[in-house]
Amino acid sequence: MQEKVLVENIMKKNVTTIDAYATLKDALRLMKQKNLKSLIVDKSSASDAYGIITNSQILRKILAEDGDIELLNVYDIYKKPAFFVSSKIDVKYAARTMMEHDIKRVVVTDNNELKGVLSVTDLTDYVLSLVD
Repeated sequence: MQEKVLVENIMKKNVTTIDAYATLKDALRLMKQKNLKSLIVDKSSASDAYGIITNSQILRKILAEDGDIELLNVYDIYKKPAFFVSSKIDVKYAARTMMEHDIKRVVVTDNNELKGVLSVTDLTDYVLSLVD
């Protein structure tokens, strides 16, 4: 029988955040600089929810919908609340949720505080690590 692995053991802990009112150009610059496909959008208050902005959302808005990169803010595009899971749950439940909802990344929180991000890539790397 396989040992339980918690989300906190495979998630990315070094998370880059951005303010919802930052420009889309700033978000793209930050994503390019850090070689990221998404950014976590900060909460505006303790009781607020985290959001997420992804490269797919940006591409859809800029290319498919002819959005103007100079006029848009993160606020205009991001998803809030982002799907989230606890860092203390078994990774299989996080994976199941992600697969059922076709989600590539979830925010990891405990008590509504940001702990990390879990992506399909993290899950794939974990599964590959099980192979000798």
